Amino acid sequence: MTPAEVASTEDVEWVAVDHESAVGAARRAATALAVRLGFAEARRAEVALVVSELATNQLRHAGSGSVLLRARRTDQDAAVEVLAVDSGPGMRDVTAAMRDGASSAGTLGIGLGTLPRLASAWDVWSAPGQGTVVGATFGPDRDPVPWAASATSVTRTMTGQSVCGDACAVRSDDGVVTALLADGLGHGPLAAAASGEAVRVFLLGPARGPAEHLRAVHREIAGTRGAAVSVAQVVGSTVRFAALGNVAAFQLGQGRRRSMVTHPGIAGSGSAQVRETTYPVEAPGVLVLHSDGLTERMDLGRYAGLTARTPLVVAGVLLRDFGVRRDDASVLVVPLGDRSAA
Repeated sequence: MTPAEVASTEDVEWVAVDHESAVGAARRAATALAVRLGFAEARRAEVALVVSELATNQLRHAGSGSVLLRARRTDQDAAVEVLAVDSGPGMRDVTAAMRDGASSAGTLGIGLGTLPRLASAWDVWSAPGQGTVVGATFGPDRDPVPWAASATSVTRTMTGQSVCGDACAVRSDDGVVTALLADGLGHGPLAAAASGEAVRVFLLGPARGPAEHLRAVHREIAGTRGAAVSVAQVVGSTVRFAALGNVAAFQLGQGRRRSMVTHPGIAGSGSAQVRETTYPVEAPGVLVLHSDGLTERMDLGRYAGLTARTPLVVAGVLLRDFGVRRDDASVLVVPLGDRSAA
């Protein structure tokens, strides 16, 4: 058995784009992150240019929006990831909007021509009246980043808090993908400590099934305030799943949504009974884990083509439209099957 391949993300900053000055703030934050990851000066300038354009487009065409800047690391690579989210008029023709110089005048398009030229990977979901979500990944150069389409998560800290009490992680053991989402009890540093410890136990442990991972987390985080935790694993045509507490999961594919069963309890507290259930993979589609910072009342029927988008963009759309502002929020998306025609 080879060591687990681990993909980790570090959310650096959500920038609220509600004023002209926010464009400069987003650009400076993106440059600082690229510097921290060791990017050359020319590449830092390219990252800053794209982030400036995304933020400017949000102000010009949507009135406001937000931009997430974060670092994403694998065993060998580090990249800057950008997620630009707005609830503006949206686009009818995304392809036209990717042309340099494209205008929104009368077309609902926005000029996004720098993305194909400068990003290592990028993706967009948009629809008239439903806003736009843009995801972009920047490696140290412009070479493609194939892992940009792999499972990933997005978190958002509760308003008024400095750290997020939710945490997520993904590992691959000989090609078997396992994902964990942890929602630390309460909010703030103590909640973050609990969820962070759950992630540490998960990533450092041996390859095993969801129930075994969850039992290990339950045992090892007993010194924290505890967390609601879900673990999902995709093995061939089967999804294995185990969860404790107020977290949720579902598959979205083949035109339907299939929810998964969670059980009462708190990882790290008491003598919770861990049970594992299995489901057939709904491919092509996506597997979604989320905390109770997202409402379970999701009407996903009007999101045409969403399941064919990259996990980063899918997570951004779900967090934008179903995130509850009074709580930490997290959503983790795992791609299932060939989604090119989903």
